[in-house]
Amino acid sequence: MTVVVGIDVGGTKTNATVLADDGTFLIDRMIEVPSRVNHGPPAAIAAIAELVGLALATAGATDRTVLAVGLDTPGPASAGGVISQRGSTNFAQEVWWGFDVRAAVEAALHLPVIYNNDGNAAALYAHQQHFGHDAALHSSVAAIVGTGLGGGVIEMGAVVRGSSGMAGELGHVHIPVHGLLAPGQPIPRCNCGFEGALESVASLSGIQNNLLPFWLTQYPGHPLSDVPIAAAAKDVRSYAQRGDEMALKIFEQQAQAIGSMFTIAANFTDPDAFFVGGGVVEAEPHFRDWFLALVQQHTLLRVEQREVAEFVVVSDLDMAGARGSAMAALNAIRP
Repeated sequence: MTVVVGIDVGGTKTNATVLADDGTFLIDRMIEVPSRVNHGPPAAIAAIAELVGLALATAGATDRTVLAVGLDTPGPASAGGVISQRGSTNFAQEVWWGFDVRAAVEAALHLPVIYNNDGNAAALYAHQQHFGHDAALHSSVAAIVGTGLGGGVIEMGAVVRGSSGMAGELGHVHIPVHGLLAPGQPIPRCNCGFEGALESVASLSGIQNNLLPFWLTQYPGHPLSDVPIAAAAKDVRSYAQRGDEMALKIFEQQAQAIGSMFTIAANFTDPDAFFVGGGVVEAEPHFRDWFLALVQQHTLLRVEQREVAEFVVVSDLDMAGARGSAMAALNAIRP
């Protein structure tokens, strides 16, 4: 048996999976280590090497059986795995700007490395899981909500990369703010420097930097007022699940923003499916279903599109990136 390893690098955790050459995943749970990206490239690459050994041991495989590694990181990054010269939400330190993460991992592991950004990897997994053997006959658009907002566009079963590899960066699509913001609410600013980009609203960083500071001024005395803003931002979802009015307003804005982006996407790619993944739907069923319904409500489709388009939660949410990376690696090395 030969295998490929899929690696998903995040802002705080890096997780991995192992995929046999017959298409069977050999790991059915999260295998992860701290990503250490805030400690710079050497520490993050060392964490990846450590994780590969842990994943192979968990799968009952050896390094001699590994044909290739699929790697994903948060974008923006080139198709070859070079982090954007402007950095990104999870690679904010200047040492990462323009860093060739794919080549560095390849040198450390002595194996071929196939790169995708994390949104593309999760989108590919969601697409193939949902459409199965008919994946090559369909198209989809995915929004993956996390620390930032990852995205992916799949056309006829394949990731759309673009000329520089930065296609599908849906978090940096400018969305209309008219009708989205409350009276007096400042235009949200994205970590990339854009104003009104989707990620500035629909992400954990968007909550922390833009939405929560404003809404706390509208709800004086709210319990989250006494919590440090970074911790408070992470607590907003639990408050929303319990029906807290202020928290629900924050997630209403996020759902509307994603719907606005899907509306834009519907007019240039007309997909069969719209996927939503990430922390915002890793929630209790009543909240997840409420949020997805709001996204669908705010996605303005023509009658013909609404008759055929599906709105779907990404399956195997935490593992989607690593599994999509493994799929991409296996696809790349198959004859």
